[in-house]
Amino acid sequence: MTAAPAPPSPGPSSGPASPARARLVLAMLLVVYTFNFLDRQILSILATPIKADLHLSDAQFGAVGGLAFAILYSVLGVPLAFLADRTSRSGVVMWSLIVWSGFTALCGTATGYWQLFFYRLGVGVGEAGGVAPSYALISDYFPPERRARALAVYSLGIPIGLAGGVLLGGYIAALVNWQTAFIAVGVAGIVIAPLFRWLVRDVPRPVVSAQDAVPVSAVFGVLARKPAFWLLAFGASFSSLCGYGLALWAPSVLIRSFHFSLIETGQFMGSLLLIGGVGGVFAGGWLADRLGRSDRGWYARLPAIAWAITAPMYALGLLAPNPWVAWPLLLIPNALNILWLGPVATAVQHLVPPPMRATASGSFLFINNLIGLGVGPILMGGLSDHLKATSGVESLRYAAVGCLGFYVLAAAIVLFAVPSLRRDWVDERA
Repeated sequence: MTAAPAPPSPGPSSGPASPARARLVLAMLLVVYTFNFLDRQILSILATPIKADLHLSDAQFGAVGGLAFAILYSVLGVPLAFLADRTSRSGVVMWSLIVWSGFTALCGTATGYWQLFFYRLGVGVGEAGGVAPSYALISDYFPPERRARALAVYSLGIPIGLAGGVLLGGYIAALVNWQTAFIAVGVAGIVIAPLFRWLVRDVPRPVVSAQDAVPVSAVFGVLARKPAFWLLAFGASFSSLCGYGLALWAPSVLIRSFHFSLIETGQFMGSLLLIGGVGGVFAGGWLADRLGRSDRGWYARLPAIAWAITAPMYALGLLAPNPWVAWPLLLIPNALNILWLGPVATAVQHLVPPPMRATASGSFLFINNLIGLGVGPILMGGLSDHLKATSGVESLRYAAVGCLGFYVLAAAIVLFAVPSLRRDWVDERA
């Protein structure tokens, strides 16, 4: 008995993907990814009013911002990626967008800690199906020599979404309330979903029998034998531990240490994230494609160099005496800390044959998000609560600085991946 072919997404014109169609697909994936991070980041700028209204500690808010999101987001990423490999990648992305946007809107109705925690679980369920299938779609549409740049363009959704979250959230909360901010961005994501479904379709893939279909255990078996996968996954995870922790707590550091308003915090953080983040993501993709032609090891070496510089620059910026000194110091690490996205995402795609790509990305994201999202925000919040007795209002600032050592650990781990990545790389023709 043969499995039914993955149905093509409805959309204009059929046939081989032209460069124009590839760019259109990439643009729509970028829009969806922007909503992915906008819905995550809006929580950070709303920390002060949410904590005041719902009477939350730093540790509780860290759990809502990290652990609640990460639990199902990490666990469901692999099965949803496997489903995308077996059915429709674009369909999984579209339905995921609807689910996470709906739960984001519901966050605006929360009246207590556990209700908000549950809704954030739902946001994580939806977002679990967004990234890995998108990685695979980009690899389907773009040739190997342009893939890191395409993945870097897709990854622009992170700085754009992060910046949009703090800017929109700050303005809406200041002018109306924090509940309206959640509802507005959630409804906007639901409205975008039908347009995405109409414009984005899967690249036709061969129909395979149920017996010949690649089981998820086979993908795990391939990855388990490749040291490069484990080193890239754990290196990126320790980087994400810092990155997600800072993404949630940096606005609160500015409010507490520099006495910013919500709008001032949104403007300060938004400009850093947009200028630094966009520059860093572009640089990572461009450099990886350029340097990686002659040595695949650069797909790991570039992130390691970036993280080694990120740690001391972040420390200087976070400990700066005033915002005028802090902004230029924080701009550099805001670029370097996400430079890894294009290179590492591309490398993971090339550790397995094409039919396994989404599942491989889901496996990578499982480790990255379980450690990064699950540990980073709650660790930083818990450390802040612990330091309050001695550091007072500055406890969160010192907690953030204390976690920066994980960037150094990430750099060391990924440097070890350079020789194994050269060996484990799967050529497009393989």
